[in-house]
This record gives sequence, C-alpha cells and structure tokens, in this order.
Amino acid sequence: MAFGRVPQPSPQRMVPVPGHPIVVGVVPGQPELVALNAAAWSNALGGVPLYFGYSDPSRIVDVEAEDGTVQHSAISPDQADDSWQERETQIRTFLATVLADHSGPWEFRYLAGRADRALTHLARAVDASAIMVGAKHPSSAERWREFIAGSVAVRLARHQHRPVVIVPLAVVDWKAPAAW
Repeated sequence: MAFGRVPQPSPQRMVPVPGHPIVVGVVPGQPELVALNAAAWSNALGGVPLYFGYSDPSRIVDVEAEDGTVQHSAISPDQADDSWQERETQIRTFLATVLADHSGPWEFRYLAGRADRALTHLARAVDASAIMVGAKHPSSAERWREFIAGSVAVRLARHQHRPVVIVPLAVVDWKAPAAW
C-alpha cells in the first residue's frame, strides 16, 4: 500500500456475517430500542455475540488492547473525576435489564475518545460484521454541532469498511416544515 493511501472498502475486506459479532454503540439514557434491535439481529444470525460500547468523550485512551478493551484516563489529569465508573455501572445495569431475555452472548466495553474511532477499533478487534448505532433526534443546538462535525453514524459510514446499521429513535413527519 502506498504511503497516505487508506484501504478502501472492497469484497476482499468484507467480514462474513454468519458467526461474526455485531458492535453496538450505546449512550447513557438511550432508549432500549437500540439494544433490542441488536438482540433481534443477533438472534436472526444464530446468536452471534454482541459487543456494546460507550465511548466517553471526557476520557482519553492510554492503551488499546487487542481484544478491544481500553485503559483510559481523564482528559485533564488535574481534575480527578470518577463519575465514569457510575456511568459504566448505569449502562451495564440498563443492558442487563433490557437483555434479560436475550439468550446470546453479549459484553459491554467502556471506551474513550471519539465514538466513531472507538467503535471502529472495537469492531476491528472483535472482527465484527457490522456496527449498529441509534440515530439521535437532535435538539436545535445539537443540529448545528452535527451539521459542523457530522453524526457518529455518518462518520462511521465514511471512515471504515463495515456496514453501519442505524436504528431510528425518532422520526419526522415528511409533511412538516424542516426545523432549520
């Protein structure tokens, strides 16, 4: 590969769907719909493993392990903030409740940094066939941020070769005037 060339999606880079896990991006307070869709897809694919991941933007990656786990620390070492542990417990408890009837294997990984990069690293590490995320219904302020930076789903679709499944969490009436 020539210097500076990024490997492009191709048939040779496809990950077979049967037997390969799905990486699922989650955020605190997210509706259960994303986790339930992931469980449904897992069941439809014969019980493939699910790897749920939340990437905390207030933390930075210190070490990325080959299994997709990360060691992380606060962006500002001068501010001791252990609230991430409470967030991790909250997400794990939420997933355990939502997935109580799911018979397939699943794991949760607390990640750090940009969500698109963290989920891509996790997908690569576990050799996932796809990445699933929820589509937020942004507020006015978030619309501008997404317009400038792009959504996680769009960044994922543009910067890695796995298919991205987007679960709608809110819909807009086609006949309603655009909010912006």
